[in-house]
Amino acid sequence: MLNFGSSRLRRAGCALAAFSAFSAASAQDYPSRLVHLVVPQAAGGGTDTFARAIGQKLSERWGQSVVIENRPGAGGVVGTDFVAKSAPDGYTLLVTYEGSQAINQSLYEKLPFDSLRDFYPIATIAATPFLLIVGPRAQAKTLKEFISFARANPDKLTYGSAGNGSVNHLLGEMLKTEADIHVAHIPYKGAPAAIADVIGGHIDAAFASMPSVISSVQSNVVRALAVSSAKRVAVAPDIPTIAEAGFEKFDVNPWWGILAPAGISTSIALLGEGPLVLTNP
Repeated sequence: MLNFGSSRLRRAGCALAAFSAFSAASAQDYPSRLVHLVVPQAAGGGTDTFARAIGQKLSERWGQSVVIENRPGAGGVVGTDFVAKSAPDGYTLLVTYEGSQAINQSLYEKLPFDSLRDFYPIATIAATPFLLIVGPRAQAKTLKEFISFARANPDKLTYGSAGNGSVNHLLGEMLKTEADIHVAHIPYKGAPAAIADVIGGHIDAAFASMPSVISSVQSNVVRALAVSSAKRVAVAPDIPTIAEAGFEKFDVNPWWGILAPAGISTSIALLGEGPLVLTNP
């Protein structure tokens, strides 16, 4: 699981006790061809970041190519459904987060898949907080200043998200409810587009996953006003929590994981020794 214990996103000791005898073949025969890691979100976001780091390490371990396949759309439904209907042979796997697997179940009256019935859980990748970011030229230097301006100017501020029902969207609505403010929501087709418009000054703010924006924060491309976890994170100890601004119950740390289509062999054996260790210089 990802540990923000240093200035690097390191020691993601993913317990990938996972990719083994997915078919009648022995573990030593897998993988014998290209493996696809399907990401149901756009390139450049947190899920994509995790998938590419894991894909590289798995490729090195296996000596076999691992391809990242972005299939965004409908809040993750398009890519998730693709994997649900793929052959359960271990060559098409889903790298996703709780928005696609948990939140969508309560947003859509009918989905083309069942998150529990149609998937086999392989591994937890990480649980990481989100950051509330503003552009480098934003007047608000702190969360309290942001909230004060929003209260004095209802619906004048805007925040972007990865789309309706995404974690980014729900975090924004949670903050609005807790702080009793009115900020206009602008949905995008993926978090990277929202982040780009924060940087460009086209919208005022956005919630973004830590892996997707921490380098931009550290290089002052964006300013982080607060982190969604109850405690500060070691990789950025100077960023206060939302709870510190007086909202003690605010503690959100979405999870990411790897899943396979249901029906895959449950004869699981480790390939290689020990967990994967991911680094992001």
